Amino acid sequence: MKKSLLAVAAMGAFASAAQAQSSVTVYGILDVGFAGTTTRVGTTKTNTTGFVGTGSETTSRLGFRGREDLGGGTAAFFTAEFQLMPTEATLSGNTGNGLSNRQTFVGLSQKGIGQFAVGTQYTPVHLAVGRTDPGQQNNMLGNVIYTTNAGQGSGQTTTSYTVRYTNALTLQSERIAGFQISAIYNNSNSDTNQAATSGGSTNNNAYGAGINFVHKKLNVDAAIQSSQSTNWGIQQTTGPALPASATAGAVNFPANPLGAAVVMGQMYAGAVYDFGILKGYVQYVSNKVSNQANSGNYIKRTAQQIGVRGNWTPKIESWASAGTGRYEGQSTANTYLDNASATQNFTGYQLGTNYILSKRTNLYAIFGSTQVSSSSLAVSEGGSSYGVGVRHTF
Repeated sequence: MKKSLLAVAAMGAFASAAQAQSSVTVYGILDVGFAGTTTRVGTTKTNTTGFVGTGSETTSRLGFRGREDLGGGTAAFFTAEFQLMPTEATLSGNTGNGLSNRQTFVGLSQKGIGQFAVGTQYTPVHLAVGRTDPGQQNNMLGNVIYTTNAGQGSGQTTTSYTVRYTNALTLQSERIAGFQISAIYNNSNSDTNQAATSGGSTNNNAYGAGINFVHKKLNVDAAIQSSQSTNWGIQQTTGPALPASATAGAVNFPANPLGAAVVMGQMYAGAVYDFGILKGYVQYVSNKVSNQANSGNYIKRTAQQIGVRGNWTPKIESWASAGTGRYEGQSTANTYLDNASATQNFTGYQLGTNYILSKRTNLYAIFGSTQVSSSSLAVSEGGSSYGVGVRHTF
């Protein structure tokens, strides 16, 4: 009888220990409020206002993360995080993306060495911007560094950087003497035999690396990443006209202004220093998109920004940023610039404040504006936006 009781007690203790070694956390953000945007292209102005669930300050999301201790300093972990659209009538979304994938990956870590993970993950540049951006990557106009879609910046040539890669392998070291190194690699390739009217390549590759240094009140980040997309196919009889020098069987000239085969090279550097009363920020980003077959065809965006963030009182937090930048374009024959080059300058600024109700809930108000000069190939444009709302984290 005593042996049976001891066996039951031992099994219960083992089950409790095993359960304690594994944990799953449900987390998320709900950011809903009222927003207005005014955009201008030449003499045409557009105004939009309404209640929004896309999140003026932070994109709404629902996530699950877990970790299991495998013993010997080794652990398995996962994250599955999805974008939420609180104002959409259906889960799949009406006008927004609905329940879209933000990041989903699984990996292993080893104490004293670092970790690796595989899946849809943030790029080194995006992670670096997150640590050194005074606006904390909000979704309003005026931030010249974090403009990852047309709604956050001008409608010009290209966005500032790529946020995430799918099918990606990431590596991250442990922090040593203040330094932490990360890397990412993506591979998604498909090659088929060339036939008379079909075949070709649809290849997508990307890689990147980042370094983060923390010492007392100083945080410094630097990151680079490059991606290339190749989509070559055999000339079709119904395809677009080829140049006079082309022969039968040559590839199509693609509809994409830069070509169906493009290379993106992106770079970021940023730093933040905590002065006590407030934090000071400095940032630089560059994104160049080139034709893989002809590097003379390219579009490039560069921007630099400074900012501050701090607390007026324990409950009131504010930030401000201002930046400038430039678009550059160069093209040879058979592309949209028609043997021309052009540059356009732009500026942006942003002001924001949080009223902190608790550790998880705050009210916010944000205003931002951006302006783009005219060039010989494009008219001037600009925009401003404001957002007020409530954000709750859980």
